[in-house]
Amino acid sequence: MTGVVNLRQARKRKERADKERRAAENRAKFGRPKAEKAHAAAEETLAERRLDQLKLTPDD
Repeated sequence: MTGVVNLRQARKRKERADKERRAAENRAKFGRPKAEKAHAAAEETLAERRLDQLKLTPDD
């Protein structure tokens, strides 16, 4: 049989873990230098252009 679980402590532990996960996502999203963001945007634009070139029928 398992031990007694304090629900208040378990809830707070879960909230701290969620907060840390969100912080890690934000660091990855917003913590990049301007040059790195520009490079990623340029790669995305290039990928979109390549996809458009491979389409069989152009969009109107």
